[in-house]
Amino acid sequence: MTLTTQFYTMLAMSGMGLWLGASLDTYRLFVIRAKTARWLLFIHDILFWIVQGLLFFYVLLHVNEGEFRIYIFLAVLLGVATYQSLCKRIYIKILKFVIYLVVSVYQFFKKLIQHVLFRPIVWTCGAIIWLAAFLFKKTYSLIGFLLLCLYKIVMVLCFPIRFIAKQCLKLLPVKMRLTFRRYFEKGAGFLKKKKKLLITIRTTITRFLKR
Repeated sequence: MTLTTQFYTMLAMSGMGLWLGASLDTYRLFVIRAKTARWLLFIHDILFWIVQGLLFFYVLLHVNEGEFRIYIFLAVLLGVATYQSLCKRIYIKILKFVIYLVVSVYQFFKKLIQHVLFRPIVWTCGAIIWLAAFLFKKTYSLIGFLLLCLYKIVMVLCFPIRFIAKQCLKLLPVKMRLTFRRYFEKGAGFLKKKKKLLITIRTTITRFLKR
């Protein structure tokens, strides 16, 4: 190994020492040990050191074809010490600022999407539902009013027929009148049941529309 290669190797390993110090601080900042399970921390640590080892070997392979020397470890320690003494505070401040900036941008776009996309859709759906309920309620009321008017008209038109029918019934024998009365009472009971059912349906629909 030539002196030039050794010099480049020391520079590269010193740089990797700086990288290792910065990586450790970044890892500690993102992984909160107090809130992370032990088994998950173990996996994180293993993966972190595997990645660091692969990066070191990759750089070393390109610099001196992967040859290990004692001064390589000294160069790494020199890089870590340089980072700890000169670069750590500045790097952490920059890293926190970048994280804050990214989170702020994310929150901004999140709120923007909520206000521009989701809320108008929710308001539109609510307006459509309210309009449909309003139209249904008014249509229901109109149909009920028309049916009531029709019922009144039919009752008025049928009044002479009812009067004549009552007079004719009075002329019939008592047994026949009792027979007709029983049939009329059964029909009246059936109509009362249907009327109660209609009232129940109407009450249910009215309560639903008032919600």
